[in-house]
Amino acid sequence: MFGIGVPELILILIVGLIVFGPGKLPEAGRALGKGLREFKKASNALTQALNAEPAPKQPQAAAQPVATQQATEPQPAQAAAAEQEKPAQPAYQPPTQESVREQLAEQGKSVSSTEKV
Repeated sequence: MFGIGVPELILILIVGLIVFGPGKLPEAGRALGKGLREFKKASNALTQALNAEPAPKQPQAAAQPVATQQATEPQPAQAAAAEQEKPAQPAYQPPTQESVREQLAEQGKSVSSTEKV
């Protein structure tokens, strides 16, 4: 795996036994196993997220109004349809260093102007 043979593994276990003692060695092994398992889960989730194809965009409804449907539909349904036609909000964009600097500069200006008064 990492070029560790049986003699090296035995040496590592003996050093671990001396450092942790016979009572704590199984607990340390469990904690190490849990940590590796969580790391493997996180890396698999990240790999799946990167390899996943983006969701296809839904086709827009035809823009041909039908007079009979408009006359029979109640007003709330038209309002709901209008809300559905609004474009979705963009995904979360994490702040960049430049945007944080700009925000801090704006706050610094407002703080400095209030301090002078």
